Amino acid sequence: MTKYVHFDVLRRFTFNPKEGIDNPTLVISDDTEPALCPRLCLLKREEGEGFGFYLRKETGCRGHVVQQVAPWSAAERSGLRDGDRVLEVNENFVDNQEYEKVVLKVQASGLQLCLLVLRAEDYELAVSEGMDLMALARAHRGEGCARPRLCHIIREPGCGLGVSIIPVEGERGKYYLNPVSEGPSEKAGVQPGDRLLWVNGVMVSTLTHSTLAKMVKRSSEFMTIMVIDSRSEESYVRRRLPILPAFASVHNLPHRPKTLNLAQTPQGYGFLLRQEKLSSGQIAHLLREVDPHSPAELAGMEDGDLLLAVNGEQVENTEHEDIVSRIRQSGQQVTLTTVSIQGRDYYTQLGFSPLLFYEPTISKTERFPELTLPRKDMHINLQCPRLCVLHKEGTGFGFNLACVQNKTYISQVAAGRAGERAGLREGDVVMEVNGQNVEEEHFEEVLRLIKKGGTPLRLLVVERGGYETLRKSGLTVNPALISHSIQVRKHTPTL
Repeated sequence: MTKYVHFDVLRRFTFNPKEGIDNPTLVISDDTEPALCPRLCLLKREEGEGFGFYLRKETGCRGHVVQQVAPWSAAERSGLRDGDRVLEVNENFVDNQEYEKVVLKVQASGLQLCLLVLRAEDYELAVSEGMDLMALARAHRGEGCARPRLCHIIREPGCGLGVSIIPVEGERGKYYLNPVSEGPSEKAGVQPGDRLLWVNGVMVSTLTHSTLAKMVKRSSEFMTIMVIDSRSEESYVRRRLPILPAFASVHNLPHRPKTLNLAQTPQGYGFLLRQEKLSSGQIAHLLREVDPHSPAELAGMEDGDLLLAVNGEQVENTEHEDIVSRIRQSGQQVTLTTVSIQGRDYYTQLGFSPLLFYEPTISKTERFPELTLPRKDMHINLQCPRLCVLHKEGTGFGFNLACVQNKTYISQVAAGRAGERAGLREGDVVMEVNGQNVEEEHFEEVLRLIKKGGTPLRLLVVERGGYETLRKSGLTVNPALISHSIQVRKHTPTL
């Protein structure tokens, strides 16, 4: 007969200060509240299979919410549950990051994805009590735990790679590094005593010392390695977590992806998109036949570039027709993320997506898109400046600003808000604020003028695609160029 034991309170235990506790198994604790405990979920999928969950971001609410975890999926097998809040993606804290960036990190992860999550109730409790969630995630890793490092070492004449590889006696496949002081390896981020994990996409744990030495010798001009310090390695062992390239911080990796902002002309963007099979057997979407002086060429596109993302969404594994549709639905402007032929080959050898370490933000060092003057035989409607008058609402004007090469432009326009109703468009360059020219003003000064300007706010703007054309024509961009017959285009949401 099987017996079932039901744990219940059978009798009351009492506490006598003179005699002590009459239940010897009872322990008094000063902290009766259970500590918040994040969970580590390692998702492993097969080629062609998804991870089996959705990520949702609620408007006006903090946190990234896991939803619709599919039965028998990689997500369910890892312990991921509906309602979980994602704190980290591949050891990167993402709770305070934009939804689109978090999605891109997940999509670029490859076949393995590591998520640090909190239950919904624990997350809401932590937020309501003002807890530092980044500190909570850091505490889970352990004090002093640093991420692995991807170091790109460039061989120098006379000293080569500038590093010695030292095998650990009695432990096959375990190697430590001793870089030459101020040599190429130290400059690339290698530190004395670092554990060598990975060379040019190959894990070294299965390699003999002689095989590893031959591999390093065959590295012609450069070598990319993944290393970690011994203390941090212990944290990964304690958490039973494999050390993956996706977890790494990067040191001087070459061939970073490019962000191309294109403004369409009546002749189009000036390139062809083709689906081709690479020498590795991978099917890729390549940019071909870039027209001279077209928006594509002037934005920096080169023949053979690999298309990675459209408007911030990864498309490496998307059907060709779907990509074409996304570009067409973007309207007059589209943002493409690409990598060069050399970068394509480099990341193929390493075995991960170029988007793995890509931050989809517009930096001040990026090239501002240019358009040449139209030829006389072309019929092009020159984009004219527009005066947009905005009346402030309770939560602001409904647009965001950004800066490229000291040119302030509209980076985002909220649907249905004051900015959109006044005719602002994403990508517009800001020329004047309440009658004051701001073309040469620093970004911070433009922000100050807008904040102190009150309501109504008058912004003189011009479409990004027409900005350089107007400047090269020698015309001064001012309200006199405003086309009063121009119609305000309806807002087209970014896909």
